[in-house]
Amino acid sequence: MTADPDHHRPRPERLARLPEQYFKGILAAAAHAAAQPGPEFIDLGRGNPDIAPPPHAIDALREAASHTATPLVHGYPPFGGHPELKRAIAERYKNDHGVEIDPDTEVAVIPGTKTGIMLATLAAAGDGDAVLLPDPGYPDYLSGAALAGAQAIPLPLDPDDDFQPDFAAGAAASAGSEVALVVLNYPSNPTSATERPGTFEAAAAYARARGAWVLNDLAYGFLAYDGTRARSILEVEEARDIAIELWSPSKIYGMAGWRVGLAVGAPTLIARLQTLLDHATAGVWTGIQRGLVAALTSDQADVARRRAIYERRRDLLTGALTAAGAPTAPARGSFFLWWKLPEGLTPRRLIEEHRIGVAPGEGFGATGAGWARLSLALPDGTIAEAAARLTAALE
Repeated sequence: MTADPDHHRPRPERLARLPEQYFKGILAAAAHAAAQPGPEFIDLGRGNPDIAPPPHAIDALREAASHTATPLVHGYPPFGGHPELKRAIAERYKNDHGVEIDPDTEVAVIPGTKTGIMLATLAAAGDGDAVLLPDPGYPDYLSGAALAGAQAIPLPLDPDDDFQPDFAAGAAASAGSEVALVVLNYPSNPTSATERPGTFEAAAAYARARGAWVLNDLAYGFLAYDGTRARSILEVEEARDIAIELWSPSKIYGMAGWRVGLAVGAPTLIARLQTLLDHATAGVWTGIQRGLVAALTSDQADVARRRAIYERRRDLLTGALTAAGAPTAPARGSFFLWWKLPEGLTPRRLIEEHRIGVAPGEGFGATGAGWARLSLALPDGTIAEAAARLTAALE
């Protein structure tokens, strides 16, 4: 334990293990830049969905909120989530992935998938275990490993292989350690790559050989472009008893602030995660669950419209950067672009000289150095202005 200067009791060591919260720093830098005089600051650094949730989801939430005659809505919800929400996600998996899910044993309702990352890591790994994390990858995976007291081992994503995981490198880096969990994220934040056929099979074989679990973060599952479909890892039969998937409505339904998500997959790990939920939370508000049920059980036309908007923005921004001689990595999914910064062009220069913010790549892992993540979650006009400013920066 480490000394705490403002109190006689030491601070718990788990707090000292936590990395700096990357996105907190991004937000602070953007706020500071926006406050400076000059043209409007454009923040491409944060992925905060700009498209509202579907009206039918909001209507269901509003109707639930008006129910005050009994404690049914505004009282404590079931710790395990409402059965109708679990059935709705099971039906979604059947329709979209051809996967049969038992809603009673293979689904957990979680208060946001960021919380799910922390709890799933705690459920899978213990002190000293190795957790393989995609590099570059979402920074908060590191926080889950830190809270579990586990070793965070980079699992390199090879830019010459469409950012697929290099399991041989992961094995070398974790040699001598007990691998407890392998984390994947396809479609990928930040690289915007999608899983290539065979990658999930390789991950399942790698984990099974080591007695490990697999977690696939499917936050951007329905944001795959050019007519492709993002697979679920649960489509791989060999993964069914060793893998779970985190499913998020934040991006595909614009519900980032609703703080609800789902964990789906291996019953043993789902049961462990539910035990942690039972102790750490009091469930997710019933009105939010009903809104999500309405979104899941609709015809998904709103998802198709949302995907088309992000794809159009992708084409605008990638087209401008390609024409300027500095193309992004192939953008196949998510609502981000992964951009190798040209020599001499830095995130600081973009802020100071062009009033445009990006997420510096080194925040996503060692292999992200020299890259930047650009968000498409801004209005079309703002994306067009960002394209013009980036083009000017490259001249």
